[in-house]
This record gives sequence, structure tokens and C-alpha cells, in this order.
Amino acid sequence: MFEAIDSPYLVPFNGRFRVAKARTEAKNREGGKKFYRKRLAEHVEALHDLQRVLYASDKHSILVVFQAMDAAGKDSTIRAVFSGVNPAGFQVHGFKKPSTEELDHDFLWRSSRRLPERGRIGVFNRSYYEEVLVVRVHPGILGGQRLPEPVDLDTIWNDRLASIADHEKHLARNGTVIVKFWLNVSRDEQRARFLSRIDEPEKNWKFAAGDVRERGHWDAYMDAYQAALNKTSRPWAPWYAIPADDKPYMRSATADILRQTLEGLGLRYPELDPDARAEMLSLRDVLTED
Repeated sequence: MFEAIDSPYLVPFNGRFRVAKARTEAKNREGGKKFYRKRLAEHVEALHDLQRVLYASDKHSILVVFQAMDAAGKDSTIRAVFSGVNPAGFQVHGFKKPSTEELDHDFLWRSSRRLPERGRIGVFNRSYYEEVLVVRVHPGILGGQRLPEPVDLDTIWNDRLASIADHEKHLARNGTVIVKFWLNVSRDEQRARFLSRIDEPEKNWKFAAGDVRERGHWDAYMDAYQAALNKTSRPWAPWYAIPADDKPYMRSATADILRQTLEGLGLRYPELDPDARAEMLSLRDVLTED
């Protein structure tokens, strides 16, 4: 199975990750915003080439999960990091309030239907982790999920996290490379971005009153993230806690990890077997004589 590439932002596999110690600002920066925009462009070009080989080899699928507090920059990071990939081999899915059909299945069902095929990169902009994040912070949501009663709030979150870990290991065994990013924005920076959405007319459409109300549950969300990352960061499905207060740095760091991940797979264009190659060369002769 694939194993995680090393990074200062890799969430350890021993359960000792602490949100309070995770950085929201970059440490040991090498330059300013222009520097990281240039570096991002280099990573984007490399990802373009790597995706072509991934698509041609048709052996692995890549699942990239993004989770974050509101205004951390998930959408813009996805747009920037994957700006060079071929849309034919790329897909993005966001998971919002479950539909009636989805509530008639287990909580992993709806995301399982959206998994990327071999040769493709799939992004989950939010994911099945919402079931152990927002639902944990607001357990009243469980009342609408048609679960067998009684629901034990002392065990359900660990049970769901165990189901997620098992699910991800199954996917990894079968060729899905899973890379998960928690974009770690500070409370102060989130406040500044919300104010920007209010004060700048062209950003008003992004503003949602509910996002501001959720700030009142900040500590509960941090507890939920800490539990989720500790229970599910594994060598075959790692979490990376990326500092998100500086968007150019965050995008470059994310793209760098993805680039190294794909490079580590040893991807190669498929080689034709002798018979297929002989047929191809004979057809070349036909074309040159035409």
C-alpha cells in the first residue's frame, strides 16, 4: 500500500496530535507571497504531467479530502492547486445536507458513490468526516438520521471513526491513494475574512450568517478535529494539518505534498507487449505508404 510522504505538517500516527500546538502560520518561510505563488506554479505544472501518467497507467486512483473551518480557503485552494490538471481525469464533490435517499443508507454510502475511478483524481470538498465533526458538535442532527435506537453519545463517535478508518484501509488496499488536508485557519484570521466578506461588495455573496454563529462553537470543533485526526491519520491515509492564515503559502504547501505523493508512486506510461508493438509498427508502415 501507499505510505505517507514526510512533512512537518503530517499528523502523527500515534494519537498525540494536539490542535493547540498545530501552527496556523508558516514556520521558517523562504520568501513572501510572490515566492510562494511562483512555487505553486511549478507544482501545478508538475501535477499536470503526473496526472497524464496516472491516467494512462490506470492503476491507482487519488482521493484528496479537504476539511476546514469556514473561510479557511478550501474552494480557492482546490481551484489553484488543480488548475493545471485535465478535467477529463478530475472530479470534485462537495457534501452538504444529506438527501432523503442518502439518509436511508449508512453515513459512508453517499461518498462511496463518488469515489474516483482508477486513473483519476477525485476531491472531496468536505466529506464523510462531517459526520464526526459538525454532527458531533450538534448531536441533535442524529435525531433526523433514522438510526436504530438508542444512540449512545459516549460511543457513537469512536464507532464512526473506526468505520472511517476501516473504510479508508479497504480503499488503500485496492489502489486508492488517500491524502487528507485540514486547512488550519486561526480564529482571528477567520474573523478578518468574514469582515472582508461583509465590507467588500464583490464578496457579499460568500457571506452566510450561519458561519458566524458557528464561531461560538469553535472550541467544540477543535476538540472534534483533534479526535478525528488522531483516530484516522494512518500511513495509508494520512492527514496533513496545513497552516492556513497565509493563502499563497497554504496552496503551495498543499500542492507540494500532492506532487511528492504522486512522484512517490513511481508512475510510468504503460508499455505494449511484443505482439501489440509489432502490430503498431506494421500499421505505421501502412500509414507512411498511404
